[in-house]
Amino acid sequence: MASVSVDEAMRRAIELGARGLGTTSPNPVVGCVLLDADGEVVGEGFHAYAGGPHAEIVALAQAGERARGGTAVVTLEPCDHTGRTGPCSLALIQAGVARVVIAVPDPNPVASGGAATLRAAGVQVDLGVRTNEAEAGNIAWLTSMRRGWPYVTWKYAATLDGRSAAADGTSMWITSEAARIDVHALRGTVDAVVAGVGTVLADDPRLTARNLRDGSLAIRQPLRVVVDSEGRTPADARVRDGAARTWVATVAEVGAGKDGRVDLPALLAELHQRGVRAVLLEGGPRLAGAFLAEGLVDKIVGYVAPRLLGAGPVALIDAGVTTIAEAIDLELIDVTQIGPDLRITALPRKREG
Repeated sequence: MASVSVDEAMRRAIELGARGLGTTSPNPVVGCVLLDADGEVVGEGFHAYAGGPHAEIVALAQAGERARGGTAVVTLEPCDHTGRTGPCSLALIQAGVARVVIAVPDPNPVASGGAATLRAAGVQVDLGVRTNEAEAGNIAWLTSMRRGWPYVTWKYAATLDGRSAAADGTSMWITSEAARIDVHALRGTVDAVVAGVGTVLADDPRLTARNLRDGSLAIRQPLRVVVDSEGRTPADARVRDGAARTWVATVAEVGAGKDGRVDLPALLAELHQRGVRAVLLEGGPRLAGAFLAEGLVDKIVGYVAPRLLGAGPVALIDAGVTTIAEAIDLELIDVTQIGPDLRITALPRKREG
């Protein structure tokens, strides 16, 4: 096998890490590629699930003795603590790895310090290879660790003129089956799906991750969260069907914000404490507006159908904008056709002041 560069190995490690999206939380996604002393790939690994072996351990097991004198290329700084598994820093030292290349330092104070431990043992440590790509692949966990509340993606579906339902309230289906399949795949990558009680009362959604072709449930289900200030969620609502865990978040439990409704920053802080690192905000134009008005949305994924209604409910209400100067500007990062629909992915630009 031909030797590969460290840059190529990091690109592969990032690809490997992505395989853990949706199954590793509250841990990060991590990929690792081990090169022997001649630069040949002798081991690969990724963190597959919380409590399972870390990426470095999987790669070391593949490499065996060929890891000695080699290079470990890893997307996140090797952990330096003992939790459900042992420290990866020590495992790399014991395997005789001579060099470790890290894309992103670990911001978690509980687990960080691996780079310093490796250097103290005489291992060469290099930082900063493909950092931006590795950050993007692990953005929810990194953001959550750095600020103490989850990464929030607002997902909506609408017609080309911004309607989420017709004038009579019918909304099944605004977008195509292909777009709905894509949404369920998106649900499978997050830890919690959040909707307002208005959506629950109007549409009675399941908020589960499913295979739409046969109706089967995904093995791992996100936590279903209903933002319900006064506790109006019916006992027989489908979000209470036992298919996944459900939390009905009320003012009595979470606390009230300035508007008297559930305090959204407090809600996100509580979700973080429960191990939620990535949130998908679904259902409720007013709830979406409240999240946006408070600057709590990190990413927007809109599914836009090539249809016009001309009347009916809109996808967004009361986002704190009263004049054009206050508009929430977006940075488009992707536009992809999904069946007949467009999936538009954008990041809200940070407002100055």
